[in-house]
Amino acid sequence: MTRFTTREVAKIAVLPEAQIRSCVRAGLLAPRRGRQGRLEWSFQDLLLLKTTKGLLDARIPMARIRRMMASLKRQLPDDQALSSLTIYADGRRVVAWDGAARWQPDSGQFLFTFDVQAVAAKIDLPERPPEPPLPDMKEPTRTAEQWFDLGCELDAASPEEARHAYQHALELDPTLADAHVNLGRLYHQANQTAEAEAHYRAAARHAPDDAIVHFNLAVLLEEVGRASEAIQAYQSALKADPNFADAHYNLGLLFDALGKRAQAMTHLRTARKLYGRPATR
Repeated sequence: MTRFTTREVAKIAVLPEAQIRSCVRAGLLAPRRGRQGRLEWSFQDLLLLKTTKGLLDARIPMARIRRMMASLKRQLPDDQALSSLTIYADGRRVVAWDGAARWQPDSGQFLFTFDVQAVAAKIDLPERPPEPPLPDMKEPTRTAEQWFDLGCELDAASPEEARHAYQHALELDPTLADAHVNLGRLYHQANQTAEAEAHYRAAARHAPDDAIVHFNLAVLLEEVGRASEAIQAYQSALKADPNFADAHYNLGLLFDALGKRAQAMTHLRTARKLYGRPATR
């Protein structure tokens, strides 16, 4: 059986890889994983992805799609795959069609396929009042902390999605220092130094007693050649935590590179003592 990589599937379906992985994590799609843990897509998986894309494009919430897919699996015989169905949005209603019948996956209610106007011409039916519009179904909203936790889960495996999660957290709570720190680190790793510095400084404003915040900023400033500002940031880290061995060590090396031997030796000796004793941080 032919298997596709996530990158190949993204090109075929015209979808970002990050969104495809989100659908997998949400349980909408279940491609198998190869020996190295990479997703491997079958042709049937690709058909389901295209169906999912159509529903998402029709603004059907992901949570509702997941419920409908689970419901359809229960409604179908064991030997029939979801990819054998045509699933589409008809306004706010989602319809499944197997070539012979149409029904709503949410309720299992079948839909008539005959010409309603032709039947109405033969039968004198009383007029029915229009049905009230269906309420918009929205996905459950997350708090800033929940967006932050999601970002932490995605951080190593999918930095781009993690970045979006941290940004959502900060939209809800701009004072969330940990989100600023993690987002700054992701920008830092991507060599987007201006964005990284902005988030590190925002974190320092909201958490001035957090040594890690000042240390990360100092490392960034040192890398871009702003030595005097880096020294101030290292000193702020040590003010927050005088036993921060890495800050002493980096500051010692920086002073040494600037020819300030006495100050360099002070911090390097302190770092050596701290490295030689059990960590308390």
